[in-house]
Amino acid sequence: MITSKTNPRIKNIAKLAKASERKQQNLFVVEGYREIDRAIASGYKLKELFFCNELFQNKAWINSIIALSSFVEEVSSDVFAKIAYREQSDGLLALFESKNLSLENVKLCHNPLIIVLESVEKPGNLGAVLRTADAAAVDAVIVCDPRTDIYNPNTIRSSLGCVFSVPTVTANSSETIHWLLNNRIRIVATSLEASIPYTQADFTLPTALIMGTEATGLSAQWTEIADQNIIIPMRGIADSLNISVSTAIVLFEALRQRE
Repeated sequence: MITSKTNPRIKNIAKLAKASERKQQNLFVVEGYREIDRAIASGYKLKELFFCNELFQNKAWINSIIALSSFVEEVSSDVFAKIAYREQSDGLLALFESKNLSLENVKLCHNPLIIVLESVEKPGNLGAVLRTADAAAVDAVIVCDPRTDIYNPNTIRSSLGCVFSVPTVTANSSETIHWLLNNRIRIVATSLEASIPYTQADFTLPTALIMGTEATGLSAQWTEIADQNIIIPMRGIADSLNISVSTAIVLFEALRQRE
């Protein structure tokens, strides 16, 4: 059992709170049984697992994990309290190896439906979109010019582990546009100008739904290249919705049309 908060492995978990450290080590932190189990089921490589026996007592599950990782270690309650991100943790925390997917790794079905997020900033919003993407079984989520990390602990937590089940790629906008055009995927962009209501758009063809930030919306390179610009009509005093809400509204309209 690890009982010292100054143990090198324990100190390294704190380092992985920084995106730069996650990138350098090619590792990220996952906390909680559900998220860890989903990461394993999605083929992520488990590197280290830490558990607090006072909080997590499923010995059979722990024993099954030992075969997957070279390092499975019990920690004291004091040590776990130091490494836990959540206030009410279930006593499990793991380190996984990152998957650095590229656009070439994306496997498209015969009629793909893709979400593209430009310059998303808040990890909670990104996680919520990934949860919706999983529910809609989209082919991929492409995060263009990101301002947050897909392996940020808040992204993982708010996605409920769906960041692992949905193919998620980071790329710049220019190469993403080139990739979409090469694959003959229609670009449907959310915009306040030159737009039609989203219910009037045709989502039955191969489609990429392009979403921008609440503050600035999409850049001109997307709205100018788009096959169609769409808008969600606002009936009250608010002029925009949270990006995860907007994505869900349009995405499920696309599914309704396709069904």
